[in-house]
Amino acid sequence: MTDENFDVQAELEETQRAMREITLMIEQSQGEVSKLAQRNAAITAHLQQIQNQVEKTSAQDIRMAYDSALDAQQRLFVMRGQLEKLQSDKNHLEKYKVALDRLVSGTAADSDSTPNAEKSPSSGMEMIINAQEAERQRLSRLMHDGPAQAMSNFILQTEIAMRLLDVDAAQAKEELGNLKAAAMGTFQKVRNFIFELRPMMLDDLGLAPTLRKYVEAFKDQTGLDANLVITGGDRRIAPYLEVMIFRAVQELLGNTSRHSQATLVKIALEMGSDMIRVSVDDNGKGFDPQAVLKGNSLGLKLIRERTEMLGGTFIADSAVGKGARISFSILVRN
Repeated sequence: MTDENFDVQAELEETQRAMREITLMIEQSQGEVSKLAQRNAAITAHLQQIQNQVEKTSAQDIRMAYDSALDAQQRLFVMRGQLEKLQSDKNHLEKYKVALDRLVSGTAADSDSTPNAEKSPSSGMEMIINAQEAERQRLSRLMHDGPAQAMSNFILQTEIAMRLLDVDAAQAKEELGNLKAAAMGTFQKVRNFIFELRPMMLDDLGLAPTLRKYVEAFKDQTGLDANLVITGGDRRIAPYLEVMIFRAVQELLGNTSRHSQATLVKIALEMGSDMIRVSVDDNGKGFDPQAVLKGNSLGLKLIRERTEMLGGTFIADSAVGKGARISFSILVRN
């Protein structure tokens, strides 16, 4: 068995183990959701009794009842969200397992028939699909943990404010103020998600202005000291190249914020007449480039593969404890 076969087989076994664990977690979460749903139904019934006797109930008792209802609904909402996420993760693992099964079978067949055969062209497509699915899963998790949960809280806060209007106007006003502040924060998060998915200004204004805005937003969101230097002007290049470069910088900055523990990151974009050069440097903990590129880092692999497909070069220069510098260049045909 070759080293490649062994790596794929080990990944398949790890995936099967993860599927067993997540199946158990789903079963436990389903039981917890059932218990919380029963508790929520009981609290809702008690709340209905209070609503029917609102004239005879003190403002403090009403507030306590609504707080209990809010807590119960939030717990149920969070638990259901966790269950949905687990089920989504299981679906992704099942798809990944199917791909690994095919890869194991295909690799075994290749080793029997043509030991020195070139890597199948489908491997690049598989990498792209897996990277896309990983990004979709990340955005789905962010939407669930952010705006989706906030929307549920808005509904509950609105209900509380409406019930308090006739009982405690001052408290109702305070609840509405809190609701407005939360809505403004959530609106900004939604705008950030839209920008992450597809910044419209990339089509309208081009790469350089979009990167400037993105780096500023990155600084605000992460607190990292990020410096962008652009040389060669703001000229437009082919749209597909603008998208590729923007997504690459987006991925590299995301890696920096999630993994590097850096405090400073420098981004350089050189818009040459026949060559575009990009580099991202950070002062973080660094990594072993060979190990990362051979591992599960789909982002770096995809940047390298797309760069090489466009006739460019990709360099990952890093070492443990010495920061990292990722650079790539792409030929521009006028």
